[in-house]
Amino acid sequence: MHIVVLAGGIGGARFLLGVRAYAREVGAEVTAVVNVGDDLWLHGLKICPDLDSVMYTLGGGADPERGWGRVGESWTVKGELAAYGAQPDWFGLGDKDIATHLVRSTMLNGGYPLSAVTEALSTRWEPGVRLLPATDDRLETHAVIEDEQGQRAIHFQEWWVRYRADIRTHRFVFVGAETAKPAPGVLDAIGSADLVLVAPSNPVVSIAPVLAVPGLREAVADGPAPVVGVAPIIGGAPVRGMADRCLAVLGVECSAAGVGRLYGGRTDGGLLDGWLVAEEDADTVVPGVTVRAVPLRMTDEAATVAMVRAAVELT
Repeated sequence: MHIVVLAGGIGGARFLLGVRAYAREVGAEVTAVVNVGDDLWLHGLKICPDLDSVMYTLGGGADPERGWGRVGESWTVKGELAAYGAQPDWFGLGDKDIATHLVRSTMLNGGYPLSAVTEALSTRWEPGVRLLPATDDRLETHAVIEDEQGQRAIHFQEWWVRYRADIRTHRFVFVGAETAKPAPGVLDAIGSADLVLVAPSNPVVSIAPVLAVPGLREAVADGPAPVVGVAPIIGGAPVRGMADRCLAVLGVECSAAGVGRLYGGRTDGGLLDGWLVAEEDADTVVPGVTVRAVPLRMTDEAATVAMVRAAVELT
């Protein structure tokens, strides 16, 4: 059995812990296609927040309290940058994390594609699943905002970290998406999958950038494998993060039904065959999609494995 997971961010990383555990139980193979829309260059370093969150979480190196970054992190370099007045000052890099970015940036500047760099970094962390960036090409999520300077676009990280999504926002754009190509192995993985899972990641800025890579949405929607998504909204609120504010920008209701309709059923030109929702949202209806209510809080690995098993049974 081959399971492909579309994922991004902390929710996707935690979900993959359960997918990996389930796969080990049944002898399955797992490929994670990970969002790169959050990626950016800072201080000469290439930062890949979602790829790193997945890699650190699966490799046992993530900070369990913050949910992001490295456990036992220190911030000496951040303090030194602040002493120099180096900008931007709203995005902090931990000392351990910088080592990852140094290796990645050196390899990228040496001509290696991001997919090859990710494979090389994974040899240390041994995530137990194959990690693939959605694309090796530049693809960045930007938010079109309006402030005293007028309407302008800023990188998603500035919108998210600096402004905490608390600024008038018109839309999101995926810069570079129109010319990007799926990273090597992505289309083959989807084409050979027995099941495609859409992780409970932010649908607007984690999953949508993955699907914005030309050919990738079509590969999922038209592929042979059933597609089951897991709702990132429970009882009308995001499990974590600011998915509610992202959905509001699109005018989409912050609910399991709203996100399910955003993805859409395959029979209506969308993606989903099945949609897992929380028990609180058992009355959810998504046209053309089989909906099942199960416990969705990833309180521990066993609970997450049960979610994955329910997704498999839904097919």
